[in-house]
Amino acid sequence: MRRLGLENFAAWLLEATGPLNVIGAQLLYIGQPFLPVSASESIQELANLLEQEDESRAFVALLKG
Repeated sequence: MRRLGLENFAAWLLEATGPLNVIGAQLLYIGQPFLPVSASESIQELANLLEQEDESRAFVALLKG
């Protein structure tokens, strides 16, 4: 994200969607079979991040650096 300059946008998005992050995680779990196999592990990690509020906050702090 830093390479693309999207870290501030990603941090804002994670903070703004707060309670909806769990729904986003569930949608990722549901859609995982339809996504490329090469992205499977990344999708799983993103879903786990969205599902756990403390992990999301830590990631936002990392993005804000």
